[in-house]
Amino acid sequence: MPTNRRKFSAIAIAAVVVAQWHLAAPAAADGAAPNVVASIAPVHALVAQVMAGVAAPRLLVTGGASPHAYALKPSDARAVAGARTVFWVGPELERFLVKPLAALVAAGEVRVVALARADGIRALPARETGTWAGADRDHDHGKGDAEHDRGADPHLWLDTVNAAAMVRAIVAALAAVDAGNAPRYRANGDTALADLGALDAELATMLAPVKRVPYLVFHDAYQYFERRYGLAAAGAVAVGAGRAPGARRISELRQTIVARKAACVFSEPQFEPALAETLIEGSGARLGTLDPLGAALKPGPGLYGELMRQLARSLIGCLQPAAG
Repeated sequence: MPTNRRKFSAIAIAAVVVAQWHLAAPAAADGAAPNVVASIAPVHALVAQVMAGVAAPRLLVTGGASPHAYALKPSDARAVAGARTVFWVGPELERFLVKPLAALVAAGEVRVVALARADGIRALPARETGTWAGADRDHDHGKGDAEHDRGADPHLWLDTVNAAAMVRAIVAALAAVDAGNAPRYRANGDTALADLGALDAELATMLAPVKRVPYLVFHDAYQYFERRYGLAAAGAVAVGAGRAPGARRISELRQTIVARKAACVFSEPQFEPALAETLIEGSGARLGTLDPLGAALKPGPGLYGELMRQLARSLIGCLQPAAG
């Protein structure tokens, strides 16, 4: 099949799946909680909060697996096929779900909620390169920038404002398919929104002392977190997820570490730290670890808050000595 036809087909499938999130789906049987599937751990945590006391959602991408390169296992495929509602970020992140969900949507068997399209989401465009000048880092992008030619950055859960928008969309979707438990979903949603407000204030206070300390991350997954709390990220080791930098890029990164006086280079649990160790050799920068998915955390309603606090603690632990 020609490349342009493959591209068109992928776009068309994604459009069908994304459009389905607000459409009607079969309601749960009387007295039966709906079978619900969530793609990644942060989304699963927010869904689990809303469903507390009703049922537990199923998580697809577990442990240290990356949604960028995930492949559905047979048990995953069965769970998705048997779900009443599936929550995901969208085709920009979980491409492995695009075709399976499109088939179920076409059959009218599932309600698909693409949380990247939820009302209130503040989307940011994906950054063009792996090294960022101050003007690009500090520019305040609004929701309209989601339509930028570079496409939207899908790691939107790392802003608590976006997480709140996701909670509201989750409540609305679950109440629509399970009216009998709608009061519980709404009450749980109100509690989750209050928790997110408190978490946001807590993180802002925690991170204030290290706001101006430069650092590099392994891949560009954190700009929502950076912009929410005014952090000074200077670049990413890998230009894209799963794409290792070449020799020229490594040389540029080493120059960036020295020129920007980067205090730390952060690796991730999903990737070997050897490259980050090579980059910091002789520079005086320290090596840290950040995890945007909560790979080592127990899945469930408490994961989201702990994930965000863990990110803050990891940043502070590595950057604090340079904060003066």
